[in-house]
Amino acid sequence: MGKTAVAAACVAMAHAAGLQSVVMAPTEILARQHLGKFRSYLEASFPGLTVELLVSSQSAPERRRVRMAAASGHCALVVGTHALIEEDVEFAQLGLAVVDEQHRFGTRQREQLRAKGSGRPHFLAMTATPIPRTLALALYGEMAVSVIDELPPGRTPVMTEVISKHDRSRAYDLVREQVRLGRQAFVICPLIEESEVLAVRSATAELERLRKDVFQDLRLDLVHGRMRDKDAVMQRFMARDSDVLVATAVVEVGVDVPNATVMMIEGAERFGLAQLHQFRGRVGRGSDRSYCLLLTDDESMFVLDRLELVARTPDGFRLATEDMNRRGVGELMGARQHGMSDAAMQALREPELLNEARQEAEAVLASDRELSGHPALAQAVVRRLELTSIS
Repeated sequence: MGKTAVAAACVAMAHAAGLQSVVMAPTEILARQHLGKFRSYLEASFPGLTVELLVSSQSAPERRRVRMAAASGHCALVVGTHALIEEDVEFAQLGLAVVDEQHRFGTRQREQLRAKGSGRPHFLAMTATPIPRTLALALYGEMAVSVIDELPPGRTPVMTEVISKHDRSRAYDLVREQVRLGRQAFVICPLIEESEVLAVRSATAELERLRKDVFQDLRLDLVHGRMRDKDAVMQRFMARDSDVLVATAVVEVGVDVPNATVMMIEGAERFGLAQLHQFRGRVGRGSDRSYCLLLTDDESMFVLDRLELVARTPDGFRLATEDMNRRGVGELMGARQHGMSDAAMQALREPELLNEARQEAEAVLASDRELSGHPALAQAVVRRLELTSIS
């Protein structure tokens, strides 16, 4: 809720300046959730501030109506998914572009969103776990960073624990106990269906096993990315018509179920640090004590050290910093968001050199704002801007 409130305040400021805003989310579930929140935050308080939704599941006439409202300036905010970056989407006066769960989008997709207006809109990236490239830009470069480092009132920290294959029954006992108290649980699996290559648990097979052997007396449901009725399954879970939801990474973002208090992640070693933190964020959204259980059958030192890092680090920003140190920061003059760095990104790690370069640039601009006396430099700047993405 904290990030959404910040975004809503920014949208209100853009509207007051006569500019439009756009908010892009990675899933339709999250986009529709945002639609409700932004409408409740803004429409009653700011006359004329209209919020619209644009997602691929809408009918063609409805999508056309929203596109026309955006292009004509008749709506102040459009919330949506990847449908927002399709070619036929344009804004009359785009002043603010917001990307929620920024780690779920590529550099080019974020740039496409910013290009939907005639000028260069302000850009706000929101995430609990910044990707290494963005974190490096925030720490060393030209991206400002704001951190919400406290829980909302009434919430308690999520208890996180690594569970080995020998302690699996203890995890099941905790789920059963929480359901007995009237609460709910997630069970996350790395795959939708069983694989002949990977010896990891799949959601479909795990659902059947849990129904037959473990939670015979509980109500179980299943959701994954290939299902057409994902929203219906989530609505049933939110309405407490099921006790345990077996899922894939489709619930990583955009699921707000305050009554869910257990996140049990099968094959936890198969997920990235950021993903594990995002899963953990699906519980602990109410006032009850919540639990995140990282289950693994791999007891190698590398795996256990990595999972213990998640268990002892509740701060997503600190976890992202460790992720950056382990995976690399990616490129500034390209789209790679982690891994090997280019020379430009490496230079951002040298603040003294960066400061000297900035002073030199400011001195040149002070005497020659248009760089008319420095044609080669002007051409180099244009060339670099085409390659560089700060979003």
